[in-house]
Amino acid sequence: MRSVLPVLLALGLTVYCVVSIAQADAGEVRALPRWGWLLAVLFLPLLGAAAYLLAGRPVAGVPGRRTPPGRRPGPKGPDDDEDFLRGI
Repeated sequence: MRSVLPVLLALGLTVYCVVSIAQADAGEVRALPRWGWLLAVLFLPLLGAAAYLLAGRPVAGVPGRRTPPGRRPGPKGPDDDEDFLRGI
């Protein structure tokens, strides 16, 4: 059982990173293009996955990050929300 657990953890981390790479916008992935991260994660499972999580994954709240279509950014506080201010 002990020798199976590290293999399962490495497999789970690899699958997580592959799914994350596939879902990320090409312009938001850092340091390498998406296909480069995909190759790194698949051919160097632990090292590539760790590198992607540290240096390649898109970061929330980065200036220039696009808002998904059909959604507007929400207010940052109560004083930024016009509906809240009207109700006072």
